[in-house]
Amino acid sequence: MIIQLTNNISSNALHVLEKKLNDYAYKANLVNTKSEKYLVCIGKTPIDIRVFGVLEGVDDIFRIKDDYKLVSRQWKLNHSVITLNNGAKIGNGHFQIMAGPCSIESESQIESIVQHLVENNVKIMRGGVFKPRTSPYSFRGLGIEGLKLFYAHCKANNIAIITEVMEMAQIEEMFPFVDIFQVGARNSQNYNLLEALGEIDKPILLKRGISGTIEDLLYSAEYIFSKGNEQLMLCERGIRTYETAYRNTFDINAIVMLKDKTHLPVIADPSHGIGIRKYVPQIALASKIAGADGVIFEIHPRPEEAKSDAQQTLSFAESENLILKLNKLIINQY
Repeated sequence: MIIQLTNNISSNALHVLEKKLNDYAYKANLVNTKSEKYLVCIGKTPIDIRVFGVLEGVDDIFRIKDDYKLVSRQWKLNHSVITLNNGAKIGNGHFQIMAGPCSIESESQIESIVQHLVENNVKIMRGGVFKPRTSPYSFRGLGIEGLKLFYAHCKANNIAIITEVMEMAQIEEMFPFVDIFQVGARNSQNYNLLEALGEIDKPILLKRGISGTIEDLLYSAEYIFSKGNEQLMLCERGIRTYETAYRNTFDINAIVMLKDKTHLPVIADPSHGIGIRKYVPQIALASKIAGADGVIFEIHPRPEEAKSDAQQTLSFAESENLILKLNKLIINQY
């Protein structure tokens, strides 16, 4: 059960409400987001919600069967919308393209990609500055100095940036230069990191774990929301299966399931989903048709020279062609 509180609820009214819940053997967890106050109530005793609906400070009450309460669609009729500082909206009919390199490599690379995005009216650039790599000898990013360069060029062109944070200690230093924090597949169940991101006022893109279930992803999202950050997006990026013909098994089913189970925007990552350049556009288009609120894919001025993920990275010509096709789908659907 979720009890939505009035924003001006008094401490005495909150105490009375919590005591009443305790009488019914319910544990009440207070959640303060940027715009709302909630009590997430956990218990098994049958309750007549009218008993609580008349109490001071109660705005609304929702019965939620799902164990992940706040991210469940059972209490929120409309899908959530995230608005970025540059005006771009994501969710509930607002589709966004996020494109950029796997890794930020140089200032010249940033400049050329930003120009490509501006020419194609793309409002969000992706790019890693701290890279979790399978081999310790692989290129692992330019770090905070690379992030500052990345931010400066995007800011000057009204482009928001999304980049991966790998540990709690990086959040504070990265915060001024990031529009969307990305949690990668390897960290999707790093609950300490998730809770720390729940305490900041920045949108979060949470990727599905390498072998994670839909339920795993929703529980991870609940960790973030329960700490007060409701600016959340979920990302399907493929899961590891026994199939070896491609990098991952992109779960198109996950998009429709997540759209049904949660009010949060759902983003598709076709680059990691299949890991083969020639098929990325098809998977991106299929994701849009399935109902994704956005796609995030990798591009590079010279894909064959990319320091990471070259095999799945699109050229500018391939990217432009995909953007045109995605935009046609947007116009036709909305």
